[in-house]
Amino acid sequence: MAETARLTESHVQDWLDRYIAAWRSGDKGQISGLFSEDATYRYNPYDEPLTGRSAIVASWLGDEEPDVFEARYRVLAVNGDLAVAHGESIYYDKDRTAVRARYDNIFVLRFEGSRRCRQFTEWFMEPRKPQVAAAAESGAAD
Repeated sequence: MAETARLTESHVQDWLDRYIAAWRSGDKGQISGLFSEDATYRYNPYDEPLTGRSAIVASWLGDEEPDVFEARYRVLAVNGDLAVAHGESIYYDKDRTAVRARYDNIFVLRFEGSRRCRQFTEWFMEPRKPQVAAAAESGAAD
């Protein structure tokens, strides 16, 4: 029986880079190559997961238009088949002239080997608006 290579930060960073490339391209093969056949994927830790590679691919292909975002993720920790990554995602309008949304992300990942993710859970936060701007938007400021 062949021994499986130990998951390393380098493996996880490669996966994160491929994740961004697949997300940017909207290519079915690239997306599919990220996940195991029976993978689960949660956009939010409290949602029911998408189950199976084909469900994940279908969800991605029905989501945002490719190339209307920027993203940077880096590995925070690897322990056995478990990895945690942190990053930022910035979404633009279609002509890329204005920021629509900005998120601070944490990914909790479990891998099957070193190339495919079998569990993906995303935790994300939007930045807080400055108090003065938030009060002005609500009509509370003078």
